[in-house]
Amino acid sequence: MSPTSPVSPETALVRLGLADVRPPAPIGNFCFGVRAGDLFFVSGTYGTTKDADGNDQLPITGKLGRELTIEEGQASARLVAINLLAMARAELGSLDKVLRVVRLAGYINCAPGFAQAPAVLNGASDLLIEVFGPELGKHARIALYQPDLPREAPLTAELTLQLHPDK
Repeated sequence: MSPTSPVSPETALVRLGLADVRPPAPIGNFCFGVRAGDLFFVSGTYGTTKDADGNDQLPITGKLGRELTIEEGQASARLVAINLLAMARAELGSLDKVLRVVRLAGYINCAPGFAQAPAVLNGASDLLIEVFGPELGKHARIALYQPDLPREAPLTAELTLQLHPDK
């Protein structure tokens, strides 16, 4: 629990109905994240959900500014953030080990002329603030424009967290 947040990140996950979210299966030869000193680097992921058989699926696909609206992009970004937190939790055992969110890097699949990548990535940033509170959840960020992403994913993102030194 942080001094500015009334609940711990784990309690926030329960409140948001996200405590049982399982991370997506890796689609390559890598782990969910790596600790280096007090920093934890979470691998990039998409906004997948699990189908009835437990397989990862992309419920939102397409290119921002062509098939998708900003709001649909924000919904996909929220799913990306949910998966990033599930991946971190799978490696760390608990999000209560996180001291603060450091950096979010998002890669937005968009049509030429689309200039709202930062607005799309707010869907992920908003969830991080809901989980960690406004002081510890607010983070450095970059929203990059991509001409294409695999599987017609609207975006992908990676996350850097600072861990408590005593946990």
